[in-house]
Amino acid sequence: METVKVAIAEDDFRVANVHEKFLNKIPEVEVVGKALNAEKTLELLQNKSTDLLLLDIYMPDQLGIDILASIRQEFEELDIIIITAATDKAFLKKAMRYGVQNYLIKPVTIAHFTDTIKKYVDSRNLLQNKDEVNQIVVDRLFNNGNERKTDEGNQDLPKGIDFQTLNKTLEVLKNSREGLSAEEIGRRMGASRTTARRYLEYLISTDECQSEVEYGSVGRPERKYFDR
Repeated sequence: METVKVAIAEDDFRVANVHEKFLNKIPEVEVVGKALNAEKTLELLQNKSTDLLLLDIYMPDQLGIDILASIRQEFEELDIIIITAATDKAFLKKAMRYGVQNYLIKPVTIAHFTDTIKKYVDSRNLLQNKDEVNQIVVDRLFNNGNERKTDEGNQDLPKGIDFQTLNKTLEVLKNSREGLSAEEIGRRMGASRTTARRYLEYLISTDECQSEVEYGSVGRPERKYFDR
């Protein structure tokens, strides 16, 4: 079974790092590089042999959807999965015309993300092992009768941590210039202090945020959390 080489094109390096983390948990997958904008995406594809590109749409220099033509012209064998916050129907239609393998709208749960990649790997392996195809193979490739049954949920994350809320926590930290308490972060997330603290402590354990104890003039010291 060949390793699937994956490139990540995502303007938020934190999100890219999360994607890389969970891709690395899939034995058949190897992450060959990450790019933060459209120009670097094309450079990455030129310099690294890549089977699958995870492509965001909202890039700082150019819409990811607008480089599909260039990608298709230069890298005919490359497969693409869009992962974006964009909900514009026109983007989806254009992506379909360029033959993307899948289209995921953020926020994406870890279960959905992992299952999508595993389905792609399964389909790729199935096709590579066939010299000829029949309707059964075609149905499996187009997910007609071959839906991967999964109860994985968020099993790659600790109990009590889910992918969507984790991304929300990272976003709050990213948008704050000053340290925030667990209570403040919870309020901005629409979650309780206890929930926010659980996610913050997890992010500290993965070295994705840091905390400091601040001593005020009165009252108890307060722990503040910072983006790393």
